[in-house]
Amino acid sequence: MSENRPPPLQGIRVLDLSRVLAGPWCTQNLADLGADVIKVERPGIGDDTRTWGPPYLKNPDGTDTTEAAYYLSCNRNKRSITIDYATPQGAELVRELAAKSDILVENFKVGGLKKYGLDYESLCQINPRLIYCSVTGFGQTGPFAERPGYDFMIQGMGGLMSITGERDDLPGGGPQKAGVAVTDIITGMYAAVGVLAALQERSRSGLGQQLDIALFDCHVAMLANQNSNFFTTGKAPRRAGNAHQNVVPYQVFATCDGHMIVATGNDTQYRAYCKAIGAPELADDPRFLDNRGRVTHRDVLIARLAEIMKAGRRDDWIAKLEAVGVPCGPINDIAQAFAHPQAQARGLRREIPHPLGSTAPTTASPLRMSGSPVQYRLAPPLLGQHTAEILREVLGKDPA
Repeated sequence: MSENRPPPLQGIRVLDLSRVLAGPWCTQNLADLGADVIKVERPGIGDDTRTWGPPYLKNPDGTDTTEAAYYLSCNRNKRSITIDYATPQGAELVRELAAKSDILVENFKVGGLKKYGLDYESLCQINPRLIYCSVTGFGQTGPFAERPGYDFMIQGMGGLMSITGERDDLPGGGPQKAGVAVTDIITGMYAAVGVLAALQERSRSGLGQQLDIALFDCHVAMLANQNSNFFTTGKAPRRAGNAHQNVVPYQVFATCDGHMIVATGNDTQYRAYCKAIGAPELADDPRFLDNRGRVTHRDVLIARLAEIMKAGRRDDWIAKLEAVGVPCGPINDIAQAFAHPQAQARGLRREIPHPLGSTAPTTASPLRMSGSPVQYRLAPPLLGQHTAEILREVLGKDPA
């Protein structure tokens, strides 16, 4: 139960010079935790994703606004200020804001802000406590440091597309990207973790530091057990479609009226699964007694299981397997996922009043904290919506 404690990052100011997804995903997490995130945007243009539509947010009368759904996904709880920092006056305003900020997040190309005096070396001179998080495609060092990086490109270069999609020898085989920009998202999450760690370290040292967060690094790191598979065998894992590389059976099965997932994580679950589908002989077969054997004889076992599963109805199989504790489930589209009773109970869709008179739908933060919960304070801001307010409150500027 909430004790009405202040948000964890209340009193922390973040200067957000990032755009598109990885940087804004980081700063939205910080904003959800209570930080005052000031989104610095180009006058008249703003974040690139403001125009990445359709679809767009709807007006109360059902017509389109100019606010793209993509932009709405990663900019709640922020304030927007428009500054042309390509001009000396604009760059000076950003420096003044940096002097009064705890954290700065940017995703310009390496060295891109130096010409404006907004690089880490320049800003740490005026604010030694500043935590400066640089998000780039390939990091601040290495032969690719100067190159731009995009999620799709990194999914290919970093290995994910070599293990995603159906096997090359089956229909539909070939490299496949993930259905969402997973590299950007995981980079934003790593950036947020790094910023929070630097904030904690600053409480001891009194000093800020620069964080060098690269899409390529984060992407390779998130390959997790697939990297370990390579390290221990010397062989690069290949695509396995909807099957698991290391666990069998752990995949999608076709039924007579759809598809479902079966995920047996241990031998006990496997035996229960075999009995539930009316094939106890597969549980006792010496070839399949443990996971090592099931992986070794994968093709033989899966062929038999696929035949059995195809003969039954999806929901009937799910009911039987759930009754004996075998992890399983349907393959939902996103509408079905939000309609699921668990999503309803957890409140995974929220509505925030929008300055255009409508409400902005947003996905709830998965950070659930009993004493200082996430608050949905602000809809993703209009371009420059808070310019005068920020200049007055933060920098003490007069109306002129």
